[in-house]
Amino acid sequence: MSLFTNIPAILRIIIVFILVVICIRRKLSLGNAFMLGAVSLSLLFGLGPQAMLKSMVFSVIDPKTVSIAIIVSLILILSNSMEAAGQMKRLLDRFQGLISSPRLNLVIFPALIGLLPMPGGAVFSAPMVKELGIDSKLSQPQLSFVNYWFRHIWEYWWPLYPGILLTAIMTDISLLTIIAIMCPFTFIAGVLGYLVLKNSVSSQKFDINNRRLLVRPFLKELMPILIVIIAGLGMGIVLSLLFPSFSVAKETGLIVALCPAILSVWLANGLSSNQIVQMLPTAHLLKMIYMIAGILIFKGILADSNAAVTAGEELVRLHVPLVLIVAMLPFVVGVSGGLVIAFVGSTIPILLPLIHSLGEAPFLPAYVMLILTCGFAGVMLSPLHLCFLLTNEYFGASLGSVYRQLWLPCVSLVAASLFYFKILYWLY
Repeated sequence: MSLFTNIPAILRIIIVFILVVICIRRKLSLGNAFMLGAVSLSLLFGLGPQAMLKSMVFSVIDPKTVSIAIIVSLILILSNSMEAAGQMKRLLDRFQGLISSPRLNLVIFPALIGLLPMPGGAVFSAPMVKELGIDSKLSQPQLSFVNYWFRHIWEYWWPLYPGILLTAIMTDISLLTIIAIMCPFTFIAGVLGYLVLKNSVSSQKFDINNRRLLVRPFLKELMPILIVIIAGLGMGIVLSLLFPSFSVAKETGLIVALCPAILSVWLANGLSSNQIVQMLPTAHLLKMIYMIAGILIFKGILADSNAAVTAGEELVRLHVPLVLIVAMLPFVVGVSGGLVIAFVGSTIPILLPLIHSLGEAPFLPAYVMLILTCGFAGVMLSPLHLCFLLTNEYFGASLGSVYRQLWLPCVSLVAASLFYFKILYWLY
């Protein structure tokens, strides 16, 4: 029996939640923050040392945990290899001239960088955005906004992002379902961001007489990413159909596809064994794997302690609207931590049992959409977001001046997600 049973379960979870957020804000690693959160949950909900250790071990050795750790590691290796070998820069160079509109060029350069997750990736496209924006009427804060905003338009659903993979694994919703539900937000975000450019960028067309000559080299540089997306998702579907009881079939498809994609980068760029070893982000890989383990241990402790179920029962008695909780919690964590994987890892384990306990499981995809979109809006507004800080520093723009460009698109995204939620809820 826990000493804290007289404290409402909601309050105990909030205490743990605040503890994790404070740890993240104090620059403690995400792995350590979630491990500390898991231990705190065990203490507050009366899970003894033996039960806590058992839950931790089973969470770590779970095939889902192992598969996501492998996938994220391989994605980091692919990203580092393309960047270090100069292939990402060549990809952007080959793209230049394919599109005649200066507005679209400003948009597509950072968007292309966004196809391949990399820490602080917005600063990689910033010089190209600056060069294309020289003849435009855009101010430095507007250029900073364009670079930052379009760098992230894929993150709602792009399967190379760890947050999306982790969401699919934690919710047991298929990756294809999440992609299908979330992909409209890339279009919505694109339109909202493009409005900043409207009537502000020169409409003079570029000369693209040699466009045909550039298409093939562009596709050649894009090939590793195409291999992962097309072959990875395709093999995942095939393995799921052939082996329906294989719990990590879709994840295995991505793992199998990532290996030849990485190999193609190494071979195409003639990298030596020493260069390849130098590209492997060993310390960063271990940190990322530890973070994933910490998140899934946190989720396992939540489930085994019945913390979320107990809190759900309390919320039912208090008549708090579930939609409000699902929208606000990820948004707050997103603003506080500035990381997608942080709000995914900390809020889904709390919200998922709550959704089930209230009999809303048939509408889970709609709620997951709301979690991702509202959480991501919070991340985009976070002053701790690395890309936000780096791109503002590059363009010499203050946080306040860029926030004036940023707040309305983010509010519009949340409003669109609430409207879309009603549609999905009705459809399901």
